[in-house]
Amino acid sequence: MRLFVSVDLPDDLADGIAAVQDRFADADGLRYTDPGQAHVTLKFLGDVPESRAGDLGDALETAVADAGVAPFDASFEGLGVFPSLDYISVVWLGVGDGSERLTALHEAVEAEFVSQGFEPEDHDFTPHVTLARMEHAGGKQLVQNVVSDSHPEVGTARVDSVRLTESTRTDDGPEYETVRTVRL
Repeated sequence: MRLFVSVDLPDDLADGIAAVQDRFADADGLRYTDPGQAHVTLKFLGDVPESRAGDLGDALETAVADAGVAPFDASFEGLGVFPSLDYISVVWLGVGDGSERLTALHEAVEAEFVSQGFEPEDHDFTPHVTLARMEHAGGKQLVQNVVSDSHPEVGTARVDSVRLTESTRTDDGPEYETVRTVRL
């Protein structure tokens, strides 16, 4: 099973996320994510034997407890790209208020899952929601302009849980199913 740890956005922000994606409508080369499945990935685990799911759920419980983060509000705003505006692979929506708490959750999840044998991240954590992946650079200039010239504010969401999520690849894009929910 293909797993990741996430903070999911509520359905009521999906229209706002779709509206931000519409700003890139004329950009060739983008493959958009489903706004109804918007989330902040705290740690991507990859392919894991199904027999480990219970232990990994327990590890998530430990990580959330270690983080000591109480429920909080996070604002979703601003745009960015990975790895840089010169070479774009991912277009994302950022996090304003609440980014420090998401980072604290990530750090606790990272520490716990590395202790469980997963590889440590090789880059700094930036809390974000992936809007699109760039498959070719046909629309690069438009993406650069929109990212540089706008600061959309999608809204605020209450963060009160973290999920261990299974991702199944389908022809219509990934389908997500919650394996375990851990309350803050």
